[in-house]
Amino acid sequence: MAVRQDTIWERFLSPVVRLLIDEEGLKRYADSIDWEKESDRYRRDDVIIPPYYSNQNFHGITGGYLNYGAAVTYDPITQYVLPPTESIVRQALVDAVKVKPRRILDLGCGTGSTTLMLKQAFPEAEVIGLDLSPYMLVRAEDKARNAGLEIVWRHGNAEKTGLSDATFDLVTASLLFHETPDAVSLAILRESFRLLVTGGQVLILDGNQKTLRQLEWLNDVFEEPYIREYAAGSIDANMGAVGFEAVRSQDVWWINQVTSGVKPIATENIRQYAPTSIDNNDLEGLGSPAFGIMA
Repeated sequence: MAVRQDTIWERFLSPVVRLLIDEEGLKRYADSIDWEKESDRYRRDDVIIPPYYSNQNFHGITGGYLNYGAAVTYDPITQYVLPPTESIVRQALVDAVKVKPRRILDLGCGTGSTTLMLKQAFPEAEVIGLDLSPYMLVRAEDKARNAGLEIVWRHGNAEKTGLSDATFDLVTASLLFHETPDAVSLAILRESFRLLVTGGQVLILDGNQKTLRQLEWLNDVFEEPYIREYAAGSIDANMGAVGFEAVRSQDVWWINQVTSGVKPIATENIRQYAPTSIDNNDLEGLGSPAFGIMA
């Protein structure tokens, strides 16, 4: 897919945002890190970068996220493009957690903004952030260190993580699906289903698909090669297609949405569970220690 060179972002919004950003400060930060050396600590030889990721520009960044410039500028830009504020939008995902997670996997974690919030909300949980860009992981680790948070950062593809079956209580993805083709989003959900324990929850935070379909001009604002395909699709339907139940989407300030799904108990070879008296809304009784339910 060819990259447009006349996006509204490039022509109008980018110059405005640049006025709000401390570019000298960003340059000093970028120069303070040996990005190739640090990214090599995360780079895994068994991770194959897919063409849909490496052959596109995202947000006006040439070459996408596979360079340190993307890691340096992502946070300063994102804070101005998620109304009403970035923290409120990301907090909506954290607030939608209905499990008691012991292990959390944040897919496409980028610079770790949501990952850090999950660790702060669930300090006893083991939290892993996974991303295709080792440069983004360098920035994420720096943020976690400054916040005094212990998080595992892993280089990997959300479609095929290489992690073990049924080992996470919560799998999340923030602002990832609008940057992937629909077939890839489906593969990520299928992988999430595999990784979750019975009763585990998946949460996807992204643009509001109904809004994007109604306001076509929003799709022209940023340089997003897959935004129209994302807008035309349905995360709810994809979740149902891979086996998730209790699928629900809720609006987040009209522009964004959080979609939740639960990995159900298998219909055969079901063990008997005795639920404790806790309030997990309509997720109770799904048979996972994540819900305070013991065998």
